[in-house]
Amino acid sequence: MNKISSLLLVSALTMTSACTTMKEKNTNVEAPAVDAALASNPFMTESKLQYQAPEFDKIKDEHFQPAFEYGLKQQLFEIQQIANNTDAPTFENTILALENSGEVLKRAAIVFFNFTSANTNPTLQKLEEEFAPKFAAQEDQIYLNDQLYKKLKAINISQLTGEDKRLAEYYIQKFEIAGADLSPENKAQLKKVNEELATLSTQFSSKLLEARKQGALIVSDAKELDGLSADEIAAAAADAKAAGHEGKYLLALQNTTQQPLLQNLKNRATREKLFKASWTRAEKGDANDTRSILEKQARLRLQKAQLLGKKSFAEWKLQDQMAPDPAAAMNLLAQLAAPAVETAKRESAEIQALIDKQKGGFTVAPWDWNFYAEQVRKAKYDLDENEIKPYFEVNTVLEKGVFYAAEQFYGITFKKRTDLPVYHPDVITYEVFDRDGKSLAIYYLDFYTRSNKSGGAWMGNFVDQSHALNQKPVITNVFNYQKPAPGKPSLISYDDVSTMFHEFGHTLHGLFANQKYVSVSGTNTPRDFVEFPSQINEFFALEPSVLKNYALHYQTKKPMPQSLVDKIKNASSFNQGYSTTELVSAATLDMNWHSVTDENQLQPTLEFEKNVLNKYGFNLPQVPPRYHSPYFAHIWGGGYSAGYYAYMWSDVLNAAAWDYIVKNGGMTRENGDRFREYILSVGNSVDLNKAFKDYTGKDPELNPLLRNKGFIK
Repeated sequence: MNKISSLLLVSALTMTSACTTMKEKNTNVEAPAVDAALASNPFMTESKLQYQAPEFDKIKDEHFQPAFEYGLKQQLFEIQQIANNTDAPTFENTILALENSGEVLKRAAIVFFNFTSANTNPTLQKLEEEFAPKFAAQEDQIYLNDQLYKKLKAINISQLTGEDKRLAEYYIQKFEIAGADLSPENKAQLKKVNEELATLSTQFSSKLLEARKQGALIVSDAKELDGLSADEIAAAAADAKAAGHEGKYLLALQNTTQQPLLQNLKNRATREKLFKASWTRAEKGDANDTRSILEKQARLRLQKAQLLGKKSFAEWKLQDQMAPDPAAAMNLLAQLAAPAVETAKRESAEIQALIDKQKGGFTVAPWDWNFYAEQVRKAKYDLDENEIKPYFEVNTVLEKGVFYAAEQFYGITFKKRTDLPVYHPDVITYEVFDRDGKSLAIYYLDFYTRSNKSGGAWMGNFVDQSHALNQKPVITNVFNYQKPAPGKPSLISYDDVSTMFHEFGHTLHGLFANQKYVSVSGTNTPRDFVEFPSQINEFFALEPSVLKNYALHYQTKKPMPQSLVDKIKNASSFNQGYSTTELVSAATLDMNWHSVTDENQLQPTLEFEKNVLNKYGFNLPQVPPRYHSPYFAHIWGGGYSAGYYAYMWSDVLNAAAWDYIVKNGGMTRENGDRFREYILSVGNSVDLNKAFKDYTGKDPELNPLLRNKGFIK
């Protein structure tokens, strides 16, 4: 995913610029002083590294608080100068000045939120909780500033053109969505709600991280791990030792409901314990139980939306998205849900038949699905995941797969860098070069899971592209692959391979950004568009020329046999009923939590979830949502509230665009250049619905996606 959960704050209230240091007349806010200690803070000046890449070797935990305190005051000083300027409002002295406010705050916040997601600690967690309400208050002081809003409205936007006009429209909409035209009384109430919501979101994330850590399954006897490889068992032993359980085995939880190891564990009791550890991680009635927090968030979000004149939070949230309203989003989910559930029922019947054939004597449960689905896949397609993994060594997949595909389709190349500082020893760095050979960007990768890292995978920017600021992108991809035992290769599943291509699709979106202004640059697009470039990049994983180049046995270096390649392709639509149902049911939960129009419609977490799933036909207990409400980090701790449908909305665009590419010659440089021109390089500087139609010549259709999933022929 694109990491908007942390960067949402950065884009909302901090825009890169040069600091203003003089106090102008007509303002009652003093420019903050800089003492000797603050002057040496690495966030006070631009990094001297290439493209302003963060100086991780200089950045310490103790630098964040003073940088935040100074940055918040400095930005308010800049904002007050804009609001109090007695000259007639213009694009330059109002909109551009607003865009160029908050340099120090942005530099500090963008690194901080990467740390709290990828490499946190108690100090940073405490700081995050302390500053969450302060950041929310800062945003309100900007976007609820009546004087500033009037200046924006006084500008004759019709005289502006191109990206200047788009930026002006962006800010006016942002102010109005935030509540700039509310009464003073409602603004005061909204500020309190926003501060409380910011605190609750941070508390949710902190509790969930600890719940995930504490929820890991501890196994005493290696016999209970039958089915896992020797390397996986060794890694579990090492993790247990590190956690203070020497002589035992620790099975860490990933952020999703289903856990990868369930596919191979032969012991049904162990599978059940691992699944239940995952499912109940944040609902144990202990200090890490998230239910009361998310219920407060749901109530406060409804209150916020109604203060802002909308019936529901979802209606308020979708104002600047491609989907025009919640009904449009729910309509798409319903169109996918019906065939997905019917397909999942057929898949369940196949699994149950296999269980019965083996005289299992039980009905398939959620913890059985992946274990027996793998056997069904092997029987139907003669495909064994353990047969595939030796051909997917993580660094080979990256350099000979992900990078190779980008070179062939877009002409870009990569050079490993070892001279740039990193925030953790596992992080690796590359410089990216454009098709003309000129340096384009710096790119960081953080592959392996850690107990202090949030679950999932994401892309983020350390530096956003901007022609106006002469900035080139500095981008990071973060994953949660299992780190191998020392001296062992890092072998990943095909799903992990797809994830790597997916996240690099976000990276391409950032690499090819070609905008004047940060606010409309690169991945700073609507949520229901931002997943489109990432999802379409997954198709390259199975492109014959690409797969042949990276699917190399880690020992023999021989390419994957064509017979095995054919099996992977034939099985590509396998289990799509299950995977689509778990995604659509999660999106339906999200949209329902945020579509309530009256507090009385809200119920205790587990009751609310159960009723929603039953109402919309997700009544297959063996197919749980991809995220259970108590650990649905996307919507309670991130920026995807009323927005998880975006993955499916973007998937419609992705399937339709790939259909266009295939019909026009496939993996050619001409197609790559066209996709870059119309989709990847436009950011949010144009109408994205129009951009898609200009690219393919027509509006997106659902059928290509249904065909890809095997729901229709």
